[in-house]
Amino acid sequence: MASATAPGYAKAHPRRVTAVLSVVGYALVIGAFEGLIPLFPELSRETVILFSDLIAVVNSLALTSLLVGWWFIRRDDVRRHRAAMLVAFALICAFLVLYLWKVGGGFEKAIEIREGQFLAAYAGVVELAYLAMLAVHILLSVLAVPVVLYAVVLGLTHTPEELRQTSHARYGRVAVASWSLSLFLGVVTYWLLNHVYAWVPR
Repeated sequence: MASATAPGYAKAHPRRVTAVLSVVGYALVIGAFEGLIPLFPELSRETVILFSDLIAVVNSLALTSLLVGWWFIRRDDVRRHRAAMLVAFALICAFLVLYLWKVGGGFEKAIEIREGQFLAAYAGVVELAYLAMLAVHILLSVLAVPVVLYAVVLGLTHTPEELRQTSHARYGRVAVASWSLSLFLGVVTYWLLNHVYAWVPR
């Protein structure tokens, strides 16, 4: 019989817990974008810029942790794999807080390609490529949430021996692939927006 404690319930019903956590996460993001959740104090223009830089650093570290964790499990080093993936998940949570605060308390940026900048003569193509990468980054981030959470819930509530009898490995592979590509594209679009081209508040 399943334990009545929260960890016991999560172990017995990982899909339900994943569904609830996913809905909460989506609600927080939508609430921040629409200004429905007044959780975040207003940010100055300088702080929004600082948050953008911090988000890029956090995403880079999260991507590194994901790839390191994948490398460890390929060598059957479960303990280090678990540690690396928990670090990656913590960094992704930190990213979410920073991103929601930046959007809810500040503003978003729109790319602006100015004369004399790299490939400015092909500004339309460059902007289309940037928007395509941004769209894939956002879409993967949204779609991967329940997959990542399910893999994490299973990983936190089962022993390594028990995990072999679950779908953790299959979901974990999808989570690593989708989040790695999403994070990589997020870092690339950050560099294009903040260091290659210019931006205007949106």
